[in-house]
Amino acid sequence: MTAERLVVIGGDAAGMSAASQARRLKGPDELEIVAFERGHFSSYSACGIPYWVGGQVGDRDELIARTPEEHRERAIDLRIRTEVTEVDLPGGRVRARDLETGDEGWTGFDKLVIATGARPVRPPLPGIDAPGVHGVQTLDDGQALLDTLTGVTGRRAVVVGAGYIGVEMAEALLNRGFEVTVLNRGEQPMATLDPDMGRLVHTAMDGLGITTVNGAEVTAVRTGADGRVRAVATEEAEYPADVVVLGMGVAPETSLARAAGLPVGVSGGLLTDLSMRVRGQENVWAGGDCVEVLDLVSGRERHIPLGTHANKHGQVIGANVGGGYGTFPGVVGTAVSKVCYLEIARTGLREKDAAAVGLQYVTATIESTSRAGYYPDASPMTVKMLAERRTGRLLGVQIVGREGAGKRVDIAAVALTAGMTAEQMTTLDLGYAPPFSPVWDPVLVAARKVVAAVRQD
Repeated sequence: MTAERLVVIGGDAAGMSAASQARRLKGPDELEIVAFERGHFSSYSACGIPYWVGGQVGDRDELIARTPEEHRERAIDLRIRTEVTEVDLPGGRVRARDLETGDEGWTGFDKLVIATGARPVRPPLPGIDAPGVHGVQTLDDGQALLDTLTGVTGRRAVVVGAGYIGVEMAEALLNRGFEVTVLNRGEQPMATLDPDMGRLVHTAMDGLGITTVNGAEVTAVRTGADGRVRAVATEEAEYPADVVVLGMGVAPETSLARAAGLPVGVSGGLLTDLSMRVRGQENVWAGGDCVEVLDLVSGRERHIPLGTHANKHGQVIGANVGGGYGTFPGVVGTAVSKVCYLEIARTGLREKDAAAVGLQYVTATIESTSRAGYYPDASPMTVKMLAERRTGRLLGVQIVGREGAGKRVDIAAVALTAGMTAEQMTTLDLGYAPPFSPVWDPVLVAARKVVAAVRQD
């Protein structure tokens, strides 16, 4: 019997999780697996790059979960530095180019997994491609930035964007001894939060010595006589820079899929069914940062590029490709980050998200502490909760605080996934001891307050 061939485009979380899971279920005599990765590395933690750049992670290899050699030992033919340039669906083949030699050729497939990830947003501004301007998405990107940081003589850094990558890279550059300015086009940093919670992040960043400029629309990157970056210009001012990091978010990398005629959603991500099979295709699956997923709270599809999702997508795809069964039902939009001592977390909907899908809501914001107030090192935190008017259904939670704040969002993530009301949350049997929380956990205090708002509404 001739083995089927699985081709995987993309050698990071979703792609190699799918390949590895499929290999667990089917041996090489049943399923040949060929994977293409245009970078130098496979199966690595992109989320760890800011901490490697900032020095908390000492060595790049600590971020690599499985090397190309380890994948090959498991009978996965992983071809590094090889870029797929065309997908021929009717012909059941992909065209790939070796980026070292320039050689090109076709590889046939019986089943295809598209895990092409996302690309950093890089607007077509004057000077945006100048030496010293960096996007940070892959290990190659992180290495290029580190090379610049160790080689540059000046110590002025500008970060464009104040989302997750922006604030994490601001911390990394601060740790490297740079004077950091963050240019944010929005009302407050962290647009994934409501502005009132983002204001807390802004205050904390100022206290850390990070200059944050809100409402700053970047118009150009200025270069010197040597062609390197020297400043970033906005509509109102110019900010000197020896290095620039772009933290303006990412977009799904679906150019190959689009060219092949595969369906994409409103944010440009590939559309799949619950099994992660691309809609309208029998033998094509997709996962990771190149797809859109169902938001279980709003009922709409969204692009949420997170490594947690990508690994789960890969497990589901690999199970289905390998003859098993798996589904990915959706997400509630949980994310956590930090900038120095400040922890930032959210799950579910913001106020504008709820309004956009026609939900009426009430909110409650409380201030509490991570431990019993009398216990040493109790630190402050602010919790904001949204619930649906009349029904009291939990819609979203945002948390900003010091150590012990961020992971509390997981309580709300479970409640959202279960479709709980805020009132049901108040009865949750959470662990308590003074070193871990007050008698009433801050999340439950917020739930009690939002229940009162629902009743008064």
